[in-house]
Amino acid sequence: METAGRNLKGPRRLGRTELLVTPIGLGCWQFSQGRGLVGHYWAIVDDAEIRKILAQAMDGGINWFDTAEGYGKGESERALARGLRNLGKSPGDVVIATKWNPFLRRASSIPETIKTRLANLNPFPIDLYQIHNPFSVSSIERQIGAMARLIEDGKIRYAGVSNFSRRQMERAHRALLKVGLPLASNQVRYSLLDRSIERNGVLEAAEELGIGIIAYSPLAQGILSGKFHDDPGLIRSRPGFRKYMSTFKPRGLKKSSPVIDALRRIAPEYGATPAQVALNWLVSKAGVFAIPRASRARHVVEDLGASDWRLSDSDVAELEREFPLDKTSA
Repeated sequence: METAGRNLKGPRRLGRTELLVTPIGLGCWQFSQGRGLVGHYWAIVDDAEIRKILAQAMDGGINWFDTAEGYGKGESERALARGLRNLGKSPGDVVIATKWNPFLRRASSIPETIKTRLANLNPFPIDLYQIHNPFSVSSIERQIGAMARLIEDGKIRYAGVSNFSRRQMERAHRALLKVGLPLASNQVRYSLLDRSIERNGVLEAAEELGIGIIAYSPLAQGILSGKFHDDPGLIRSRPGFRKYMSTFKPRGLKKSSPVIDALRRIAPEYGATPAQVALNWLVSKAGVFAIPRASRARHVVEDLGASDWRLSDSDVAELEREFPLDKTSA
């Protein structure tokens, strides 16, 4: 196996920042505890389980956590901070990323709401503050200007974006560059079943500009584990809106079956699960980081098993051949 055996576990720089983060972090949307519209997407995870999840993550080497204002109206931020405090963690022990919700809001909301973000995460500072989507009523330049001022005031360390197209990301990059600051990252949907950033220019531009890619839904919301192919009845028991997505319908599962079969063929070579192979494929790419979610501590254990080794070139080619770009989501 040409490139097998090379470890992917150690921290690496996020884009052109000084942040050193592990290739696999932990997404914390599921810590919303049922609050707000998007909080109902996942089953409620109580504080005791959150503490176990965080402990398992850090014991396994994960050093950063991604949350957002929009996750349970800030409840995910509060739950994350509570869990870290209960584990005796202090500022500087972990890297914290969160997001401002720009939907139908002006750039002036960025400085107006930062006190709430910092209070929710107290005492942990915001290492990466991201614009959650491109739907503000203010220009990208005004939003980035507000972010830059937060950096200058010492309220955040770095700024990033999320769900931005190539053009939008490039505009944000140029706006920050004018004041001598790097755009840290673009957080986007990216997995074996959704490789759209490889064809729409986002990945290419990020590589050219030195912008990190943070992949959310790296396991396609569980589809790449293969469990829904084994037992489609599991879909009906899932909380939230996931069960209604086209990828969970019989046609969607049939479409993704070839890549699941390939993952299952490859996994035994590495003593891995299909989900671990899918995660390894992702974080083996230069400049790409993944933030799978975990609603139980055992999920973290499986995620961590994806970064102690590296897929061979031939296995990467097989996976990409089974689910080529023209089949992935637009």
